[in-house]
Amino acid sequence: MSNKIITVWRGGMTFESDNPSGQTVLMDTSIPERDTRDGLSPKAMMLSSLAGCSGLDVVSILDKMKVNNYDFKMEVEGELTKEHPKYYHTVTLDYHFTGNDLNQVKIKKAVDLSIEKYCGVMEMFRRFAQINTNIHFHNS
Repeated sequence: MSNKIITVWRGGMTFESDNPSGQTVLMDTSIPERDTRDGLSPKAMMLSSLAGCSGLDVVSILDKMKVNNYDFKMEVEGELTKEHPKYYHTVTLDYHFTGNDLNQVKIKKAVDLSIEKYCGVMEMFRRFAQINTNIHFHNS
């Protein structure tokens, strides 16, 4: 399976990239003479892609397990190398589940399946970074 995207320079430090779904995303970076940003930085988008990929897995698996009484968010933190080219050498992904009577066993199984089997972005990250994952349960 192949994916193709087209990325177009929109001036300054802003690029617009399409997606096979037809949606677009803006990317840019911080520059000293500008206070505002129009998009996400490419490296931050990598972390978002990791969370999105794993999150989609988890929600899909929990739906199949008939688990639906939870709120869910992820926090991802990446540590960059000091030298160029800078890349993430360590990434920590924290899964946060909030609710009453959370089914911790099923939630842990869904997260583990994403981490170990289904999330392709996670597997790509493993090629260059140490991945740390944690699951947090919160009562609402």
